Amino acid sequence: MPRLTIPARDDVPADSRPILDAVEKQLGVVPNMFRLIASSPAALQGYTANNAALAKALDVKTRERIALAVAQVNGCDYCLSAHSYLGMNMAKIGSEEIALNRMGRSGDPKADAAVRFAAGVARERGRVGEADIRAVRDAGFSDGQIVEIIAIVAENIFTNLLNVVAGTEIDFPVVQASEAA
Repeated sequence: MPRLTIPARDDVPADSRPILDAVEKQLGVVPNMFRLIASSPAALQGYTANNAALAKALDVKTRERIALAVAQVNGCDYCLSAHSYLGMNMAKIGSEEIALNRMGRSGDPKADAAVRFAAGVARERGRVGEADIRAVRDAGFSDGQIVEIIAIVAENIFTNLLNVVAGTEIDFPVVQASEAA
């Protein structure tokens, strides 16, 4: 049961409605998480602006892989469910790869470095070692791309924390962190 109110579409503040319209146009639906964030127009504007900027960072498969790894680290069933669905249907990531991503790995060597690094950043709250940074650099990521990986981790930590605190009802096929990846 949700612990924070997820407003009906018509009950969100007026300043949030145009953003939800854009979300619906892009996704075809307005997921519960967006309606939850929409209860604060400032939070919704900040989240969607950040999300739009980071959509230009790295490729969609890498972003979804990172989201899966971070959601698993943080035990967020809502985000695991959403990103498993989006990973399969939008980024065209297979189920075996999604299972690896949840473990903080990837079958693709370059993506593996990014996902391992991202999972480490989330797990260690940024206190990664020199070897972690060297590994992601050695895989071909620039310092700017390392900053983008960290930004994607931070964005996903926000949604993980929000959905865990709120107890957001999952409106995607359910995946649970407690299930073996």
